[in-house]
Formats: sequence, C-alpha cells, structure tokens
Amino acid sequence: MVEKPAQMTLFGVPATVTEVAADATLPPAVANGPLSAANELPAAASPDILVPGQEGFFGVRATRAEALASLAARARECRRCGLREGCRGVVFGEGDPDSGIVFLGEAPGAVEDELGRPFVGQAGQLLDRILLAVGFRREQVYITNTALCRPPGNRAPLPEETAACRPWFEERLAVLQPSIIVCLGASAGRNLLGPEFGITRDRGRWYSFGQAKLMATFHPAALLRDPAKKRPVWEDLKAVRAEWTRFRSEPEAARSGGRPIPPGN
Repeated sequence: MVEKPAQMTLFGVPATVTEVAADATLPPAVANGPLSAANELPAAASPDILVPGQEGFFGVRATRAEALASLAARARECRRCGLREGCRGVVFGEGDPDSGIVFLGEAPGAVEDELGRPFVGQAGQLLDRILLAVGFRREQVYITNTALCRPPGNRAPLPEETAACRPWFEERLAVLQPSIIVCLGASAGRNLLGPEFGITRDRGRWYSFGQAKLMATFHPAALLRDPAKKRPVWEDLKAVRAEWTRFRSEPEAARSGGRPIPPGN
C-alpha cells in the first residue's frame, strides 16, 4: 500500500484518500520516439563507460553510483553544443541510482546552474514538497534533466542542443535502468515520447518505454503559475507512488530486469 501522504495542505485534499492502483494496461509509447523506433532503453553507447557490475582492475565490481560518477566526470568536459560556454557548469543529476525511479525535467535554471544541482530553485522546492506529499524523500529518487546545461535566459533548449545532449541522456538511462520514469513537463515528455505528445491531453497515462513504465505530469513551474494543476499532479504521483511501492516489493532480480547489481566492496 502507498504510505499516507506526509503533507495534505499542498494539494488541498482531505486526509483520507482512496489509493489509486497502478494501471496494468500500458498504451505503447508514441511511434518514432526520439530514442529509437521501439523506444528501448539503450545500452551503454560509449565503449569506455564504467558499467554497473563490471569487474575492475582489482576485481571490484562497479556499482551504479560509481558508474554514474564516471559518466558525470566525462560529461563535465562536454562541448558538443554552445550551451556549455554560456553556463557555469554541467548539472548532471542526483539522488539514489538504485531507486528504480527517475524524475526527468527539461534543463537547469539559474539557481541550478549556480549550485550545480537539479531542481533546487523555486520550482525545485515545490517538487520537494510534492514528493513528500506522496511519501517520497528527495534523496530516495533520482532527479535529472534531458539537457545538462542551462540555456541563456532559462529558455527551452533548442532541438539541436537537445540532440547534442542525447548521448549523455542515453548513457544515464543505460546505467540507471529505471523501472519507472516520470517526465516533468511537456518538453521532457516530447523528448521521450515524440513530438505529438501533449502534456494536457496525455499526462497521467502509463506508457511502455522499453522495460520501464513512463508517466508524464505537469512541471512544478506550471503549478506555480496555475495552482489548479495541483490536483492533477497529486493524482498522477499517487499512481506513481503506488507503482513504485509494488516495484520495490519485487525480488531484487526482477527489479533489475533479471540482472542483479552486486553491492560495492
């Protein structure tokens, strides 16, 4: 069962709510999605990426956290597009890489660029409260963006900028191998599900995305502009929490797609 929400006033709902069961029927991802025609979670794209479970020089097997740290170090040197020249640095992502759930936004903003962390500005603080309201702690999930560098003036990243950042995005998913992906906002949804995705029409639905289940909901910044969107986000994330709880109750081998990741030594 989903835990009782820690905060009820954020969404303005009564203290007793009916838990929403995860929808077992998943509509397929939009055809011709940006990652691949089959929308498969990609294998590691770079031959020198540290792979979770890979045995190193001393026979120590790499953890997901170590693989992500290796990938982040390489990403910080990226100059594939012009965004890196106009920002302070790469904002890679943070959280629990073994959680099986990824919250995916569009791009870092000014505060995120300053601090080097995703979702820490005003919208990020609201996201923290939303997560708590449905029983998540921020450090319990993994949070990142489709673009790793802040666009000038906090504008949306251009298609060529998103395309330049895509290899980093694919390699992160290859390391994380999430069972649940939550797209925050229209841009993240279109990036994974294709240009026909519409956030108002298509949010709150479960999609199949390779081995993962994917749902999109409104970006926290949209809630700051329009508080009426709080209720739909509440309903969406209740369903996400219920599915995550079910996922965490499965055996470890099932949770990692039959490929358990050895603990670090």
